[in-house]
Amino acid sequence: MPDSPLFTAAAIALITLAIAAVVAVGLKVLRSFRDLGSDAERATYNTLHAASRAGQHLRTGLHPAGAAKASRQLRALLGCEALAITDTTGVLAWDGAHEQLRPRLMELAEEVLREGRSVVLQPGSWPNPGQDPAPAAVIAPIRAGSRVVGCVAAFAPHAGAGLARATGEVADWVAVQVELAELDASRTMLMEAEVRALRAQISPHFIYNSLNAIASFINTDPARARELVVEFADFTRYSFRRHGDFTTLAEELRCIDRYLLLERARFGERVQVSLQVAPEVLSTVIPFLSLQPLVENAVRHGLEAKEGPGHINITAHDSGAYAEVMIEDDGVGMDPEYLRSLLAGHSDGDHVGLRNVDARLRQVYGDDNGLVIETAPGEGTLITLRVPKSQPGHNA
Repeated sequence: MPDSPLFTAAAIALITLAIAAVVAVGLKVLRSFRDLGSDAERATYNTLHAASRAGQHLRTGLHPAGAAKASRQLRALLGCEALAITDTTGVLAWDGAHEQLRPRLMELAEEVLREGRSVVLQPGSWPNPGQDPAPAAVIAPIRAGSRVVGCVAAFAPHAGAGLARATGEVADWVAVQVELAELDASRTMLMEAEVRALRAQISPHFIYNSLNAIASFINTDPARARELVVEFADFTRYSFRRHGDFTTLAEELRCIDRYLLLERARFGERVQVSLQVAPEVLSTVIPFLSLQPLVENAVRHGLEAKEGPGHINITAHDSGAYAEVMIEDDGVGMDPEYLRSLLAGHSDGDHVGLRNVDARLRQVYGDDNGLVIETAPGEGTLITLRVPKSQPGHNA
């Protein structure tokens, strides 16, 4: 009965609730704006917000595309008519007015780049003035360490002490972003160097022994020799690939399977392997060549020196937000003090694969995510590593 008093009352109640909800949202928005407090607090927020946005565009260093986007935010910070960013060879970005002065900027910045000191030019103090009246300019160096890598130039009707100091602070802030970008690039180069070191470790020892094992089957079992040649080719193709710092757990386990097939051709029944892997962790992204060196360490330093057969157990399972992989052997083990010294880089030895893998895991995932190694002389070795299952930005 749509015209009943009960229906009308319900409709009025619903409308009242809707209006109350809208009013509540509006009050919340107004309250959040008032929470910023005074004009000074709002100015601080705007400054930090602009700096944060500019920093996002300078994460890879001084490049035209990033500098162009960052210059807009930095000009708003300084409140100047125009702002330019240069490197040591040319103008990377110009935002705002006075574009006609762009060809002259590097000439004006020459002293700044050479001496590493700011230059202030008032409207009437420009060298070789042109026909158009020139504004005031503050040109401050961008110093990355002991090097001047560019400059920030701010243009305004007048250059007072405030603009000069503020431009210098902005240039110093840009320098910090450049140094962070260089640090990140250095870390990437270090990781690549460590991967090359692992490949170098694989090549002389393993390749020589594998080829000898293959040669031993050429006359006695040609089919077996052909099979081993194919596995050897697949293993080396994976190990020496030139692209990507990351792979999947499934791909790394395939590499380990080929490696162990070749080692069993040499050791026969002396190397026994068991594998237990939960299917849900196979797609987990891990650093390239982070497991194979651990298995090779178990064979070379755990089982090769042991009399009689040895066993390697490889397990991988889901552990909440992490995938946990364990590699255990019942070989000769090692002295824990020597191991600690080795991982700290204080001792040289044949276990370079352990140290390199541990260092790479810590670089990628933090110091709390290095290798956990349990060992003792004559007691074998258990190596555990945990990697996050979710890794935005890491692609296999």
